[in-house]
Amino acid sequence: MKKLYSVALVILAMVFQVQAQNDPNAKKILDAVSKTVKTYKTISAGFSIKSVSSRGVNNGTKTGTIVTKGEKYVLKEGKTEILCDGAKTYNFDGSKTITVSAVEDAGQTLTPQKILSGSYDKDFTYRLIATKGNVHEIEMKPIDSRKNFSKVNIFVDKIKNMITRAVILDKGNNTVQVSFTNIVPNKNLADNLFVFNPSKYPKDVEILD
Repeated sequence: MKKLYSVALVILAMVFQVQAQNDPNAKKILDAVSKTVKTYKTISAGFSIKSVSSRGVNNGTKTGTIVTKGEKYVLKEGKTEILCDGAKTYNFDGSKTITVSAVEDAGQTLTPQKILSGSYDKDFTYRLIATKGNVHEIEMKPIDSRKNFSKVNIFVDKIKNMITRAVILDKGNNTVQVSFTNIVPNKNLADNLFVFNPSKYPKDVEILD
């Protein structure tokens, strides 16, 4: 019984420590983003992903589009595509392979869909570090040390209550900058858009699960 009591105290101490680290001003902003996103049935946007190595070498920029409906999304980048139906993720390499994985398996990464959602309360500690013009900048660090990144800075449009940019620092000190453009809410999107359909892909595609 004493051991259980001690464990409970440790857990409570950890919870209070995390709460103490969170900036209430940042929480208000994140709550506003989450509330805004929840009012939208769908979101569509263009995005760019710029990668810079720890030595400052620019590894190039990729562009694509994303449409979301709750936890479901379709992300297209050139010939490649990622479709998530809420339970599984289907990653098409643009050639002849589709890799299937459970949504939980992708939990160590920060997808564009996750960035747009603004739902960070349980996964991060956060603080407001700057407010310039119409943009808030919030620094967030993952609570789970198994995540493959050490922190992410998000930039929130004050007027739209939407995240327009994120800068992710991985554990090798490489950075990835994700920027969103042409964010359009409540587009009429068919439900079957988020359903995996093998016939949409090449006939000789290999499905790995």
